[in-house]
Amino acid sequence: MSVLPIEKGADNPILRKKGAKVQKVTKTLQKLIKDMHDTVKAADGAGLAAPQIGRSLQLCLALIDGRMTVLVNPKITSKSDEMETEEEGCLSLPGLTVAVTRPVSITVQYMDVAGKTQERRLERFDARAVQHEVDHLNGVLLVDYPQKK
Repeated sequence: MSVLPIEKGADNPILRKKGAKVQKVTKTLQKLIKDMHDTVKAADGAGLAAPQIGRSLQLCLALIDGRMTVLVNPKITSKSDEMETEEEGCLSLPGLTVAVTRPVSITVQYMDVAGKTQERRLERFDARAVQHEVDHLNGVLLVDYPQKK
């Protein structure tokens, strides 16, 4: 296991690219996931997406129910109409916080580390953390959200 360098900068091409779909969970992918766990823990983050460590894959970790959860090929299948604006930070944009308006609750479908499809309804912080990481998988950063003047 190792702590990987985190890609930084709003103009970084790897952070602006949509990640490739993961075909299956391999030993190589499992090692990458362990390294991502070490990296996010060392950075004291609430999540980490594969593009943030230079891998253009649909793979992320997000803090859900107080535990770092692996989401492979996550897809948000529903969003609440109720919205909430909260300050967010990003390991790839150090020192920056942005007020982002997001749905309060979502349903996300993903593959777990065992290769099984999961579906979860998430609320508040958990929903926000997953939405933030899914944004990374699609090349979207905090700076892309409109700011109130």
